[in-house]
Amino acid sequence: MNALKAGAVKTFALPMLRRIALLMTLLAVVFVAVDLLPGNAARSALGREADPAELAAKEHELGLDRALPVQFLDWISGVLTGDFGQTARGNSIGALLADKFPQTLLLGGIALLLTIALSLGLGCWWAMRPTALGSRILQPVSTVAVAVPEFVGGTLLILVFSLATGWLPAVTITGRSGFPLGPEMLVLPVLALAIPQIGWNARVVRSALLDVAAAPHVESAVLEGLPTRTILLRHMLPFAAPTIVAGYATSVGMLFGGALVVETLFNYPGVGAVLAGSVADRDATMVAAVVALTAIVIMVLLAVADVVRAWASRSAR
Repeated sequence: MNALKAGAVKTFALPMLRRIALLMTLLAVVFVAVDLLPGNAARSALGREADPAELAAKEHELGLDRALPVQFLDWISGVLTGDFGQTARGNSIGALLADKFPQTLLLGGIALLLTIALSLGLGCWWAMRPTALGSRILQPVSTVAVAVPEFVGGTLLILVFSLATGWLPAVTITGRSGFPLGPEMLVLPVLALAIPQIGWNARVVRSALLDVAAAPHVESAVLEGLPTRTILLRHMLPFAAPTIVAGYATSVGMLFGGALVVETLFNYPGVGAVLAGSVADRDATMVAAVVALTAIVIMVLLAVADVVRAWASRSAR
């Protein structure tokens, strides 16, 4: 029982505590970075025509006349009670996030599912047929896919599939629900997000399977003449699963972080536009709220990945 508790602490509690500490550090850095930018939220809210008295009153209203550590601690204490505060323009940050974050979850969720499906299939095929022509093509293609940033890949997708062919829209049009009017408007943003992660995870899957292929139980299964599919599904994938799941867990943060860039590129109605506007307004609380909410979602998904990885490790023994 003590060993089980110690294993649970090592597998779940300690990683979660490290992630929470990293998040707190990141949020503090956000406050400092926004404070170092020229101008402040009060000036952005009032405009250039505001006189010094109006500006001072607005700064007092927003709490900008207090020391930066005090502003940060006051905001964090509100977040712990579920209150993200208000923007410099007087809007509820919680309401803005509730309105825009589901669209970002939709975009990132579809990209993650596509990443898992395609990279798993490609990685398995690549590992089982290393000398095939397709495998030799996958080597450079996956390298290029990993190396190209999301905004560069998204720009190329727009040039090819929107401007050159006209097959897909380059700009997202939203309906009354706040979501894209049609599924075709999700295609290019999802591809821009998923392609680098598909390339990365296909390589991870291939490497994990090749490592397992040298294990004695796999060699015995090959000598017994078992079908390739049986060897892959029963003797290789269960043992490679912890490494594969760790790769997907890493991709979670990359996908949701990249979504903020892709949303701006495709005018997608998620938190990316909110984040861009809050940086322009020098609104540290809004920027920190977007970072905090995105990080919380990533932390939850990483915790799920920890559970799956632990289960896969025990099942493979």
